[in-house]
Amino acid sequence: MRTQGGQRDSGGTGDALDQDSGAAQDALRVTVGDREIFLVGTAHVSRESVEEVRAAIQAHRPERVCVELDEGRFEALSNNQRFDDLDLREVFRRRQLATLLLNLLLAHYQRQLGDQLGVPPGTELLEATRAAEAAGIPVSLVDRDIRITLRRAWGAMRWFQKFHLAASLLTALVSRPEIDEEQLRELRQQDALGGLMEELGEAFPVLKRVLIDERDHYLAEQIRRTSERTVVAVVGAGHIEGIRRILTSGEPVALEPLEAIPPTARWGHALGWSIPALIVTALVWIGVRQGADAAQHNVGYWILANGIPAAAGAFLARAHPATLAAAFTAAPLTSLTPVIGVGYVTAFVQSYFRPPLVRELRGTLDAMGHFREWWRNRLLQIFLVFGLTTVGSLLGTALGAAEIFRNLAP
Repeated sequence: MRTQGGQRDSGGTGDALDQDSGAAQDALRVTVGDREIFLVGTAHVSRESVEEVRAAIQAHRPERVCVELDEGRFEALSNNQRFDDLDLREVFRRRQLATLLLNLLLAHYQRQLGDQLGVPPGTELLEATRAAEAAGIPVSLVDRDIRITLRRAWGAMRWFQKFHLAASLLTALVSRPEIDEEQLRELRQQDALGGLMEELGEAFPVLKRVLIDERDHYLAEQIRRTSERTVVAVVGAGHIEGIRRILTSGEPVALEPLEAIPPTARWGHALGWSIPALIVTALVWIGVRQGADAAQHNVGYWILANGIPAAAGAFLARAHPATLAAAFTAAPLTSLTPVIGVGYVTAFVQSYFRPPLVRELRGTLDAMGHFREWWRNRLLQIFLVFGLTTVGSLLGTALGAAEIFRNLAP
């Protein structure tokens, strides 16, 4: 039975657990008042982590098990239907196509690790819920919604950081990470993990704050809000020290600010509208000073400079003919407004005429690692259309603006 706050009740605690698996030595015990909280750090793709999670629940017999999952990730893991229920219309409505792609890239990279070790990503988290429910122990899903986390991370990054991150993730598509159980055991040690977090913080400070620091606070507060005296919390090894520190500090954490999507800064809105305003003003000025023919010539150049590269991007993505037409038609207009980009227009048109099939949705993660499959898998092709038409429009905007500003002086 599912209760509020991501909790799953199974009818109270029970005694169906065996005790032959040892004392789960890796669990970190945290005392908060009269409560005992055992933090079990995992590597997410380690067979050893699966065994340790099971051992910790067996050894400590908690009254509640907390797991670093949100409702969406739990359903995807337990039902193996990560993309079966994907609603592309909702993705377009919320303009979350880039966030979805980032989520897929991260999931693909983690699956590569899991394939090498024979352990699917998240197995230890799912095992924690199964072991608890088999023993009648209620389960709490205590992680923040992954969609909120990714949107906060993406929104907090500057454009060049987004480009750097996207390039790093795309590079990971063609490389196969080599890592074994011994390296994973080293990762689970605090010294090695601290070094990893330092490198992450230096390369992407915003990502460390959103993916690690914020979630440390979120996870710790969700664990603290449980009422049972004995709790086992199964979380990634990178969160252990942060959660321990927050729990022992006794300071409550406000969850609402951590669940909010920050609005775009005012200067961002101003910058987004300033460039189109300058271009329109320049066209009007040319018409006033040089006549209607000169203005018409520059407008025509603007249309061609934007439409042709955007349509070329759609052509390179092997998009539907209607998508090519939409790219050529929409790019000159979307370039003059920050409300919506040509990429979303073309991606929507492509998804309408060539909607992804269920079997393609299920095979998306496997297809991502093969270059040719990006043109064969309809969901990945939508991402290609989105990216290539956006790049084409950006190039066209630069060319068109340069020509118009050059023609200001007769």
